[in-house]
Amino acid sequence: MRSIDCAQITETVAQLAIEANYVLGADVKAALRQALERGSSPQGKQVLEQLLENAEIAEQERVPMCQDTGYAVVFLELGQEAHIIGGYLYDAVQEGIRRGYREGYLRKSIVAYPFTRRANTKDNTPAVIHTEIVPGDSLKITVVPKGAGSENMSRLFMLIPAEGVEGIKRVVVRAVDEAGPNPCPPVIVGVGIGGTAEMVMLLAKKALLRPLGEPNPDPEMAALEHDLGQAVNALGIGPAGFGGRVTALAVHVESFPAHIASLPVGVNIQCNAARHKSIVL
Repeated sequence: MRSIDCAQITETVAQLAIEANYVLGADVKAALRQALERGSSPQGKQVLEQLLENAEIAEQERVPMCQDTGYAVVFLELGQEAHIIGGYLYDAVQEGIRRGYREGYLRKSIVAYPFTRRANTKDNTPAVIHTEIVPGDSLKITVVPKGAGSENMSRLFMLIPAEGVEGIKRVVVRAVDEAGPNPCPPVIVGVGIGGTAEMVMLLAKKALLRPLGEPNPDPEMAALEHDLGQAVNALGIGPAGFGGRVTALAVHVESFPAHIASLPVGVNIQCNAARHKSIVL
């Protein structure tokens, strides 16, 4: 059994929150450059150039790349041979978010009592934490600052099995079309298929964490990702809604077994500020 101290977890989460907001992943920057080469409307091309310039400025000057520094979503993969010491794991994560948003001068965007007073919690907590127990003795932490503009475009569809692949394509494309420019395209589209209503939405969000340009290892799902990417980009929404051939940088699909009577489909859209940082302790 290996021990991991809560103090180390707090410090790690704080740094991940800051890095995720300051530094856009190399895979996303490469996808934006490729989008420039694929062509777009003149205004869309200008938007892509500005996004790349913005990312460089944020990284060099150590400032957030977007004014919406997001709802902190934290994924934990905890090895069953690891032992957390020095406190409660979730308290350590929340303190890391609290410290990271304070020390990184990141905007605090979380309100308590969401349908009444909407008072700001002033430290961007609570984070949403998803924990998975895995083999081994390590702890993988992934921090995802998820902006509300794209999160608000999430959709859940409970299809009947007879609707099949064509039904899945129809609702995913419809979700992106109805979102239009609201989620700050070019976007990354996370699609979950199968499981239950709550699980399929989690699958859709986890799909966003896969590096851009890395297709699903299952050939059938990789083919679906390709077809969905073609269909979504044919919508012509384009960067910031200015038209062109680049509405999505990628479509990622994850699936899980489903009940014989169900075909759940979850869609989670990520804006161009596709932020997430991970580390393994």
